[in-house]
Amino acid sequence: MIQKTKVLLDMIKFEHTIFALPFAYVGAFLAARGIPDWKTNLWILAAMAGARTVAMGVNRIVDYHFDAKNPRTSTRPLVSGLVKRTEAWIMVAIAATVYFVASWNLTPLAFKLSPFILAILVFYSYTKRFTPFCHLFLGFAIGITPTAGWIAVKNSIGPVPILLSLGVMFWIAGFDILYACQDVEFDRKEGLHSIPAWLGVEKAFRISTILHMVAFAAFMAAGYAAGLNWVYYLGMVVVFVLLILQRRVITPSDLSRMNLAFFRLNAAISIILFSSVTVSILIGS
Repeated sequence: MIQKTKVLLDMIKFEHTIFALPFAYVGAFLAARGIPDWKTNLWILAAMAGARTVAMGVNRIVDYHFDAKNPRTSTRPLVSGLVKRTEAWIMVAIAATVYFVASWNLTPLAFKLSPFILAILVFYSYTKRFTPFCHLFLGFAIGITPTAGWIAVKNSIGPVPILLSLGVMFWIAGFDILYACQDVEFDRKEGLHSIPAWLGVEKAFRISTILHMVAFAAFMAAGYAAGLNWVYYLGMVVVFVLLILQRRVITPSDLSRMNLAFFRLNAAISIILFSSVTVSILIGS
């Protein structure tokens, strides 16, 4: 049972929750202007883990045939047979239950919106089949998290979480475009859509840079709207440097260090943003 659980978690890359989870807490902490009570934090964690597990589980299931053909993804647990489709669906059902229970225990608006949010997360898995703008769909799906965290505490929506959500949306879309550069030839062969497959790697890099500039502007605007202090802006300086470094680690002609650029640097950006917001709030209070 323990080994099977490990394989299931590996299938959905559970550790990558770190990209989105901090932003849910950023929204929650800003809504509370401090740290919410432990029950709220726990239910937010459960909702995020459940929602992401559903999204990734469905993604692995519906992309099974494509993953089997792609050398980069052919060793994934579902493709290799370490996980059966039935087991994957059971995991998705359990995760969805956890998500809805957690939403119910947060605020009325959180529960009312929960089916729509889950539908958006699931819908993303199909977007690569019909639009090269699938990266923006992914960005939107994950970008919801700051607003969701805010709703989980305040039961309302405001300009601050919306600005943060826009920042996360364009940041995620920007680095998903870079990640998709690895699969240009495969996507073209299989009729899958992405900006790199559509416009080429060099133009994709330029578009990614533009999206990250927009994301940075949105994060700055969010800090101003929230009245955050110098700690936040110091964190934003570090984020800016990391975004530049990302484009030094990988180039259109050399994607060999994609794991460093994609996972480590983006995880660092997520943690820095969360930390700078949290410290700014605590010092300000």
